[in-house]
Amino acid sequence: MQQLSPPALRLLATSRAALREAQRAESAPERYATAHLAALRAAAAVLAARARPSDARARRPTSAWVLLSGVAPELGEWAAYFAAGADKRAAALAGMRSAVTAREADDLLRDATTFLALVETTLGLLTDNTQFHDKTVLHQAG
Repeated sequence: MQQLSPPALRLLATSRAALREAQRAESAPERYATAHLAALRAAAAVLAARARPSDARARRPTSAWVLLSGVAPELGEWAAYFAAGADKRAAALAGMRSAVTAREADDLLRDATTFLALVETTLGLLTDNTQFHDKTVLHQAG
């Protein structure tokens, strides 16, 4: 099994940090936007670990979710799910308090947590804890 690059490991760490921040967020829009950012960073970690320069498609701007589907087809349904929430995230970041409900924010936070765990498993990492606490330790599987 290949070692993960430092950028991929940093992206996983920032994803976990964003999840912790989302858990502490007081407003639904902030919780939603931060949880979505956590998922985006987890997707970026997969791209950092698996994408190659030859994977670039004619240098067109492309969504990370589209790239993720190509690089990790097993995460395609997750990519579609998070891509569908990008407009809500933008509205939440723009300060539209009615952009998302508390239920939507809570659901996305739970789903982003599940997605990060799946990404870590996909990349060959295991966590010592099932929750994402400040002292989560990663081990290379294998």
